[in-house]
Amino acid sequence: MNSSRPVTIKDIARRFRCSPSTVSRALNDHPAINEDTRKNIQEYAKEVGYQRNEVSLSLLNKKTASLGVVVPTISNYYETAVIEGLHTVLQPMGYTLNICVTNENYLLEKEYLSKLLSNRTEGIFLSVSQETYDSGYYEHLESVIQRKTPLIFIDREYEDFETSRATVDDYHGAFAAVEHLITIGYKQIAHLKGPNGLTVSEQRLKGYIDCLKKYNMSVREELIINTNFKVESAIVPTKRLLELASPPDAIFGVNDQVAIGAMRVVKDKGLRIPQDVGLVGFDNSPISAYTFPSLTTVSRPGRKIGMEASRLFLNQVNASGDFLHESIVLPSELIIRESSLRTPQA
Repeated sequence: MNSSRPVTIKDIARRFRCSPSTVSRALNDHPAINEDTRKNIQEYAKEVGYQRNEVSLSLLNKKTASLGVVVPTISNYYETAVIEGLHTVLQPMGYTLNICVTNENYLLEKEYLSKLLSNRTEGIFLSVSQETYDSGYYEHLESVIQRKTPLIFIDREYEDFETSRATVDDYHGAFAAVEHLITIGYKQIAHLKGPNGLTVSEQRLKGYIDCLKKYNMSVREELIINTNFKVESAIVPTKRLLELASPPDAIFGVNDQVAIGAMRVVKDKGLRIPQDVGLVGFDNSPISAYTFPSLTTVSRPGRKIGMEASRLFLNQVNASGDFLHESIVLPSELIIRESSLRTPQA
């Protein structure tokens, strides 16, 4: 490289077809980089006369290497899988994750974002709380964007914001779940719906309704009842469903917890699963394979969501010039188990 300008990390990254952050870690002998790769990059840097930019380094060292992860709960397997995905990518790069749990509370979400910004957090991963959707107040999100702090939506999003996001295709997951029940012969399919306004709830409801319409089955309003993702929230709604004059012969729960709550009520009524009532959940939480009968569900790749969200953050941090926000939607997958597998009927 005989150009008169100094060699930069980006020049070396182009030569090795990797990211500038990989080169930086290799030059700093970071163990996350393969030893041979470290050696090759270090030797090449020496060969082309690469010199560290001390001014850039001094600015770099003022960074906090601290990131915020704001989620509604950590009691569900899915959220912990997302956090694990973030940690897998970002911890070896020297970042620290500050986990903030909102318990679906708008004021707590607002307070956490304010504190993270005042602590000079370098990026925030957010799954929007139920109360934020209900309130319609999003000024606290605007303040993050005004500060030019990267804001990445994980799982739950707010569509009107110009920011990157990593989510799961809930609509097609729900559609596949209901289609499975219909093709096996279930005729009256109920839906225990998540909280109103949440993207995940509304997308799963839409998948449920569109699938019924595709197969010319009537959408009965009394078969759609709200829950709140927790196991106990399914108890009263399921009792109401089973006491209808024309009760459902299948129940699609907004998540596995809700489906497991429904399973308990169905059994207490002396009904058989799946012969009398078929059941399908959503999330593929570890317990779903061990219920009795095992629960048919829809798998969401939580860990991969975290890893993709990490990549979106790093792309934004390493971008030069105009940055284009990305929207990643990962597919969901139907996992058929015993709770829906009765013999197909004509």
